[in-house]
Amino acid sequence: MKAWLNRWRRKLVQALLFRRVFGERSQGQWRPHTRVSPSTCIEHAEKLVLADHVFIGHFCFIDASQGVTLDEGVQITSHVAIVSHSSHRALRLLGRAYVEQHGVPPGYVAAPVRIGAYSFIGPHSVIEAGTTLGRGSLVRAGSVVRGAYPDFAVLAGNPAEVVGDTRDGDAKWLADHPELRAHYDAWAQDK
Repeated sequence: MKAWLNRWRRKLVQALLFRRVFGERSQGQWRPHTRVSPSTCIEHAEKLVLADHVFIGHFCFIDASQGVTLDEGVQITSHVAIVSHSSHRALRLLGRAYVEQHGVPPGYVAAPVRIGAYSFIGPHSVIEAGTTLGRGSLVRAGSVVRGAYPDFAVLAGNPAEVVGDTRDGDAKWLADHPELRAHYDAWAQDK
């Protein structure tokens, strides 16, 4: 009886609370194929710019206070943090005086984040303020990313480094499935 009750409880919670629904609004535009998990926390949602076909999974945190742009087809898995500001240095430098600071405190980091089209962000990754990822990028699980990276970069580590090019893996799939070439080229060659 307890096992049945537990399964029923999980199914009910999933159906009501964690169901991903297609369709979002961003900057006054309807994005019919974009999905954002209800468990994702978005601060300053008015500064989050979503293209269509974006997916944001469960238990992510997005601080868009300085602006976050997710281009078409971006996939963000689970437990990912995207932050556009950080006060950790300013807090250490000022201590209790931080709350009385007027203007931008010393050591405060604030800059927009942009993730290029059809990029993939692996679970438990952090995208820090001022980061720009080129289109077709792949961030491996658990990476901490800060800086500007080219199109098709494979990033891994803490701090993240370029460890490959997504086109290498894509070429193998396209060789096996030539019927996909037109779809791939439609976004990968569009510049």
